[in-house]
Amino acid sequence: MIVITDQRCTRYATPGHPERPARISRTLTALESQQRIAVEFDRPADVAETQLLRVHSPDHLERLRVAADFDADTPAHPGIREHAERSVGSALRALDLALAGRRVFSLIRPPGHHATADRAMGFCYLSTAAIVVKEALARGLERVAVFDFDVHHGNGTEAVLLGTPGCAFHSVHQFPCYPGTGEVSHQNARNHPVLPGAHRGAYQDALKRALEETARYQPQLLVVSAGFDAFRGDPLSMAPLEGEDFEWLGRELHAFGIPTCSVLEGGYSDELPGLILEYLVGLEGPAAGV
Repeated sequence: MIVITDQRCTRYATPGHPERPARISRTLTALESQQRIAVEFDRPADVAETQLLRVHSPDHLERLRVAADFDADTPAHPGIREHAERSVGSALRALDLALAGRRVFSLIRPPGHHATADRAMGFCYLSTAAIVVKEALARGLERVAVFDFDVHHGNGTEAVLLGTPGCAFHSVHQFPCYPGTGEVSHQNARNHPVLPGAHRGAYQDALKRALEETARYQPQLLVVSAGFDAFRGDPLSMAPLEGEDFEWLGRELHAFGIPTCSVLEGGYSDELPGLILEYLVGLEGPAAGV
């Protein structure tokens, strides 16, 4: 398993904000000390302006350089555009490695799936998964799927990719919940909402339906928005999943047998490092272990 990261992503913070540096630093420590899977570390790729402009407006990219908060959840930290670009670069490096046949996970912040073409919101500044999809299509892939299992609907990814030929967006998320979207499916966006407080079996059933639907699409590449906030102990949701559910999810995605790049989105409990490890163990497949 190759984990792409950059420790500079831990150098910004807002006191009390759930999207905090420890999400990355504690996970890195956990991955370095565990012996369940072999992990190599890599760094983000450089990002070209043209890759960003496939998704975002020039005005939005310029606003990321201005010191004015976007909303109460999404501060304009000093250097936030550079931090956001490193997140994109990490995901683009994951794309390169996935297409080369490697198992790969992008472990970096900030997340991206709430950012729209012209708005930063929900802790997100650049629409990372959508940028990866657009890059894959530009390289000649004909069928790319996003599988988003963050507990919050990836409204930004959906808005950017809606109606785009050659891609499909599949999401399992809590609804009603932030950001208030994702109640129904339309065009190439296939949404599987789950009520807050639903029991574990109902959430698992929604994941199974979304996986089956994604398989029917027969993608050549999977871009996974990997959010771990559907865990029962997460402070930002009312969801029921256990750690073993994330290992199962990783195994199911491994079974697709196609290039897969996973990008960290949400997950705000103190258990996040263990949840990510469970997912990576599953993603390695039946032969995982050292």
